[in-house]
Amino acid sequence: MRASVLHPDGALTIDERPVPQPAAGEVLVRVGAVGLCGSDAHYLRHGRIGEYVVTAPIVLGHEAGGVIVGVGAYVSASRVGQRVSIEPQTPDMASPESRSGRYNLCPHMRFFATPPVDGALCEYVTIGDAFAHAVPDHVSDEAAALCEPLSVAIAAIRKAEVAVGDSVLIAGAGPIGLLCAQVARAVGADRIVMSEPDAQRRAMASTFGATDVVDPGGPSARVDGVTAFIDASGVAAAAVEGIRALSPAGRAVLVGMGADEMTLPTSVIQNREIVLTGVFRYANTWPTALSLISSGRVDVDAMVTGRFGLDEVRAALDADRTPGSIKAIVYPGGLPDPSRPGPSQQAGLAASTGASSDPHADKEVHP
Repeated sequence: MRASVLHPDGALTIDERPVPQPAAGEVLVRVGAVGLCGSDAHYLRHGRIGEYVVTAPIVLGHEAGGVIVGVGAYVSASRVGQRVSIEPQTPDMASPESRSGRYNLCPHMRFFATPPVDGALCEYVTIGDAFAHAVPDHVSDEAAALCEPLSVAIAAIRKAEVAVGDSVLIAGAGPIGLLCAQVARAVGADRIVMSEPDAQRRAMASTFGATDVVDPGGPSARVDGVTAFIDASGVAAAAVEGIRALSPAGRAVLVGMGADEMTLPTSVIQNREIVLTGVFRYANTWPTALSLISSGRVDVDAMVTGRFGLDEVRAALDADRTPGSIKAIVYPGGLPDPSRPGPSQQAGLAASTGASSDPHADKEVHP
């Protein structure tokens, strides 16, 4: 198979790799679409995110969907041909964190495109059967991929305990901020304020659920009396002002990855009994994400602003620098041809990939 590979020196190459074989309890997915995240671009430009460093060739991409074309032992062969959204993580389900339902915090987690684990910018990947979520026919390949960032937004809104009639301030109108606004609207928030310094992004915010939009550097930037604050910017000043905007007993959720440390208004947090927490990925969000997309309450398709082939990954990763860009999608198997059948009609035979759909066949574990 073809794979886009990032090297420690920042080079991107297209390499030929063996098609991975699903181990027991896994499925083999032919990747249909991959959304690119700011973390992918960060690995390209800086070679690391915090303690995760690119020291060996790695395949990026963790927002993905596709079609199951093979299964490992103990997985029903009936899954072959099924369109799925990939939840790109493999926790140790025996860890205390996983057994408590917080498997996203498992210390033994293997997460797509996080060194040294390969991601989905390639033609085939394997994933645990339970982490390949069936997608309704009317949900697009791109939407299947974007269940991943939507899951981050769902996790943030849950942590903020946003409910019907609440007011929410969201800092940062990037993809995650815009998705948070949509999820807040879907759960019944009455007022959704988006704070964003970029004029083009501010213009888009109301399209994706914001009821009010403010320029944090403008004369009318002050926001007061919100019940929840979500920082999707990673900017320390935005986090501080967001906490100050909260009503007593308000909840602040830090989502954006920015400075490792920041100075916070502790007197405000103490005197108002503000609850301050963070979000690290997600757990148990995919059913909700698919429900929101399938019902039309959240529109992820409208967020796609660029489509690229596997040979254009560098351009796709740099698309976030283009004014008006929200989300770039890469098609590892080639850009879709409107004249060809849809993905559910061309799942492909297991034989064409060298993978068996026999649930009792021996499979090798993909490293």
